[in-house]
Amino acid sequence: MSLKVKNLSKKYGEKTVVDNLNFEINEPGVYALLGTNGAGKTTSIRMILGMLSHDSGEILWKDKPLDAVACNVGYLAEERGLYPKYSLMDQLMYFAKLRGVSKAAALERIKYWSARFEVDEYIYPSKSSRGKKVPPKKPEQLSKGNQQKIQLISALISDPELLILDEPLSGLDPVNTDLFKSVIYEQIEKKKFLIMSSHQMPTVEEFCTDITILNKSKTVLQGNLNEIKKGYGRVHLFIKCEENIEDLITGCNIELIKRKESEYHLKVTGEEQANELLNRIIAKKIMLIKFELREPSLHEIFVEKVGGDNEEK
Repeated sequence: MSLKVKNLSKKYGEKTVVDNLNFEINEPGVYALLGTNGAGKTTSIRMILGMLSHDSGEILWKDKPLDAVACNVGYLAEERGLYPKYSLMDQLMYFAKLRGVSKAAALERIKYWSARFEVDEYIYPSKSSRGKKVPPKKPEQLSKGNQQKIQLISALISDPELLILDEPLSGLDPVNTDLFKSVIYEQIEKKKFLIMSSHQMPTVEEFCTDITILNKSKTVLQGNLNEIKKGYGRVHLFIKCEENIEDLITGCNIELIKRKESEYHLKVTGEEQANELLNRIIAKKIMLIKFELREPSLHEIFVEKVGGDNEEK
């Protein structure tokens, strides 16, 4: 079982918005599709789902053209799509029916997910202090975070094999962020295939093993994230100490990227240069609180690949 995107392209007039996109997901897990605003991420996702036509290329699921109607695919759109004036239960049942889920299975899954996301009180009618039924809530009566929970329930209600999440954690508070993450981990454990698009690089690093970075419609970096980071080497040095060491840094010809009070972010050529600075700090008997040499983060790699060249398209 796999998803294959081959030579996918899209133009609007003379403007290319996706230019020859290729990637494969051969094992269950989370694949990251990244890029600046306007790079072509959402357009690519919509073409994969069949919401937009593509000018060239193909999308294969299990070696056959992906048909989002026939295949069991769940989608959480960046622009949330609930009907504001219809009850939550009616909408969830409607989305379940569209995905071919039986009424009994839909009710069971709504019960599970409403408890999991702590939204029972909004979906199921309750009674007031006078014993009268309080009508279930409508999306327009919910906070943005709770609307997002309902939207994700609608994406999960068919128990999809392929789940596509476009900015799933956008606008969530820390408590709900952790809740959403736990649900994503649950899907990973169930051996689902996921595509995630997000601007939150630490979240992408937490979940994803393989990535594609788009810039101005083109792929600028692609591959296994661990292998990409290894290719850069351990060149980022983080130091925290109790004295000013800028003279020592300059003396070692090390690039100072950022300083905040007693914390330094440096870029070195390798371990030898880092050790030279460490020896000078020790010789000066300066108290070290932190000395960490590591590979670049995804955030740093992303900025290197697209920073300063992110004109929107």
